[in-house]
Amino acid sequence: MKTRVGIIFGGRSGEHEISVRSAENVIGSLDADKYDVVPISIDLDGRWLSPSASASLLGREAGSLVENVPQIESDAEVGMFGDPRTHGLTLTGGDGGEVTELRLDVVFPVLHGTFGEDGTIQGLLDMAGIPYVGCGVLGSACGMDKVVMKSLFHEAGLPMCKYVWFLRREWESGPEEIIERVEHTLGYPCFAKPANLGSSVGISKAVDTESLKAAIELAARYDRRIIIEEGLQMREIECAILGNDEPEASHPGEYIIKDETKSFLDFEEKYSGTGNNEFVVPAPISDELSAKIRKMAITAFKAIDGTGLARVDFFLRDDDGSLVINEINTMPGLTPASGYPKMWEGSGRPFSSVLDRLIELARERHEDRQRNCTVRLS
Repeated sequence: MKTRVGIIFGGRSGEHEISVRSAENVIGSLDADKYDVVPISIDLDGRWLSPSASASLLGREAGSLVENVPQIESDAEVGMFGDPRTHGLTLTGGDGGEVTELRLDVVFPVLHGTFGEDGTIQGLLDMAGIPYVGCGVLGSACGMDKVVMKSLFHEAGLPMCKYVWFLRREWESGPEEIIERVEHTLGYPCFAKPANLGSSVGISKAVDTESLKAAIELAARYDRRIIIEEGLQMREIECAILGNDEPEASHPGEYIIKDETKSFLDFEEKYSGTGNNEFVVPAPISDELSAKIRKMAITAFKAIDGTGLARVDFFLRDDDGSLVINEINTMPGLTPASGYPKMWEGSGRPFSSVLDRLIELARERHEDRQRNCTVRLS
């Protein structure tokens, strides 16, 4: 019997379109002989769409896995109700039409950024008793919040670049004090980022006081907390993680920026396919450094209580050759252009095999939680 996988994608974050492209690649890479797919899209307004409406948003890459999508009478907004005893989702059309229960073996929340990668959808699925791919509530929330993440990295003894953080309200009430603090602690260049966002959204470089003000204003549009990091002359190295209690690390990969006027990979550079960068696996580094990166990536994954998958990003400094950890991404981009699938393919593991393992890990984690649950269901 095939495994029925619910693919949740889209979402309310600024990474909505990347989520759709990731979902297309995931669905197109799943083995049609093993899985039936139920696509469930969340639009930018937060409405849950029916499987049939969701399937219509996917490209041809979705293939035959969505041909037998369960139908409900209305393609309007969908209500979601979980039953921990059956792993079922009850979907009902927005006009009060026919109720259809979908019993899913596992859910793959292919959601990036806010309301998807931050523990919110994970908590909903935990309450519904449905196995799901990826980190749990704690790991997702800690991996999403750069301030909390860095605190955990510090506790784990991982080296990081210098940074400061503050609240939007602090900036609004005392911008001069914030500017002085950043200039004294970090200097220029530096990078302003929303503390709780991903995929380079809201991130910009500051080279003087005026550009710092503009960078902070941009970051403050996306989050109530802003983090400023020192700018480094460095190379960007990534490493993919797969596993639960005994995670594996891939060969590291590196983005090679061809356009020398680009100082960092912004959102457009990562996903536009303009050809201004190339992702190389394995990264052109020594075996010793590769082993160090893989070890540090696993340490970072464990530090946030990661499960399933993650991508860990590092900076290799040009000045002294030292390695510092930048961040962890608990639901990395899974598009054909993304580093996560490329690093595993470069490590001898096809993406379809990685997806098989992720589904196994989701079930293992769910079974472990059920065994240790203090409240037993009748």
